[in-house]
Amino acid sequence: MDWQEILFKFVGGLGIFLFGIKYMSDGLQKSAGDKMRGLLAKYTSNPVLGVLVGIGVTILIQSSSGTTVMAIGLVNAGLMTLRQAIGVVMGANIGTTMTAFIVGIKIEEYALPIIAVGAIFLFFFNKKKFQYMGQIVFGFGALFLGLSTMSGGLKPLRELPVFIDFMVQMKDQPFLALLVGVVFTVIVQSSSATIGILQTIADEGMIGLQGALPILFGDNIGTTITAVLASIGASVAAKRTALVHVIFNVVGSIIFMIFLAPVRDLVLWLGEGVNIRMQIAYAHGIFNTTNTLIFLPLIPVLAWIVTRVVPGKMQEIEFRPMYLDERLLATPAVALGQAQHEIVRMGRYARETLEDAAVFFFTKDSKSASLALQKEQLINELNRKITDYMVRIHQSNGLPAQESEKASGWLQTVNDIERIGDHAENIVELSEFSINNKVEFSELAGRELKEMLAVADKAVERAISALEHNDAEAAQQVLDYERELDEMEARFRKSHIQRLNQNLCTGSSGAVYLDILSNLERIGDHSKNIAQFVLHEEDYTD
Repeated sequence: MDWQEILFKFVGGLGIFLFGIKYMSDGLQKSAGDKMRGLLAKYTSNPVLGVLVGIGVTILIQSSSGTTVMAIGLVNAGLMTLRQAIGVVMGANIGTTMTAFIVGIKIEEYALPIIAVGAIFLFFFNKKKFQYMGQIVFGFGALFLGLSTMSGGLKPLRELPVFIDFMVQMKDQPFLALLVGVVFTVIVQSSSATIGILQTIADEGMIGLQGALPILFGDNIGTTITAVLASIGASVAAKRTALVHVIFNVVGSIIFMIFLAPVRDLVLWLGEGVNIRMQIAYAHGIFNTTNTLIFLPLIPVLAWIVTRVVPGKMQEIEFRPMYLDERLLATPAVALGQAQHEIVRMGRYARETLEDAAVFFFTKDSKSASLALQKEQLINELNRKITDYMVRIHQSNGLPAQESEKASGWLQTVNDIERIGDHAENIVELSEFSINNKVEFSELAGRELKEMLAVADKAVERAISALEHNDAEAAQQVLDYERELDEMEARFRKSHIQRLNQNLCTGSSGAVYLDILSNLERIGDHSKNIAQFVLHEEDYTD
């Protein structure tokens, strides 16, 4: 028996299989765009809808982990409650069974032609939608090529007495089989891969349905380790969602192990006349669907349990306008007042985004980066909603000329606040670049950036305060800070050139340093625009 050939074919086939799933998933996600996040946010008003949306999104993007991560992000953003997220996670578990059903279709002999079709779309079409389609088809073919390669590598094991005895032992000792499924999935870190391998082994006649079912249930327990590992050091919401995933699959596996014989009979009845690969897919679908039906009425209990087990306060951001009431548009002057409250709220988030970006730059704390990016998304959302609301106020023609002119100034202020958020996001991205590329800054450069960030923060804080309280004194302070930022940028650029000449910094660190200076100077400009609006000046900076 050629062990090298067995090992190479198995490992290589597994690699091709995992690549196929990932490549197909990426293509599906790209073609779906950002609509999936919006779909999750919009149609999860109750747990049943959450389950259905979780199923749909997971089928579309072929990644239950991706769906769960999106749900966690939405909980953090305040767009979804923990209870709604639990429904989505349950739905994601059902949706991920689609991979097992795909594997159940025995079309390995067509894997290479499918890959060829995918390659044609990838290399002979320029339109993005065709390239995404090519990526999906190519990944689909690679998935079956990987299965075929693994199958070829595993065939000789059918004649190995030790392997045969081990498989017989798993049939007689279901809890050993369960443990094998758990351990194997923890090692491979992909339940889709381990279930695909199980389907392949069963198809080669190495194990029957009786022995395969406990391994399948073990795979479902093992897959929770991915969520657990991802939640280490993450937010409270991520930890609670990961714990829900663990409870859901562990309790479900225990129930199904207790009723193993009836489950096997049900699968044989439903899968009469189909291959064992498809029967395992049926069992996978029954497990997750039944589990969801059991736990769906218990979502409040699950939420209560994970909240007690994982204490702490979730930092939630109200991801929607708080003051824009459609009914007030009938009285434009009142509606304008509400819009002003929302603009000030937007400004506060812009300042917080800058603060989080600064913390991330100096501490490399990924939570700060995540918060900054979430808040920047909120700023963009508020920008769209406030602009639309202000336009509708203008269209009502119910404002006096003076108020109408004032409303135009507020609308320009919305744009300035949104740009402050953009520049803060740029600082986060520059910080990420520095971390990923191990860019080091000199001690002097670090002190200079810290000094300029502090002044930029004061400029934004004073600008928002001036806007909120119509405070001319605060607005005047902003103008002083803006001049100081301009002077700092010029002085620090000269300092940077001196360090370059003395070989005290590298080209990459210098480029990041100068980009951050530029972003901070522009933040000062937009703060000045807000201050000038408060002071009723018209010479806005371009």
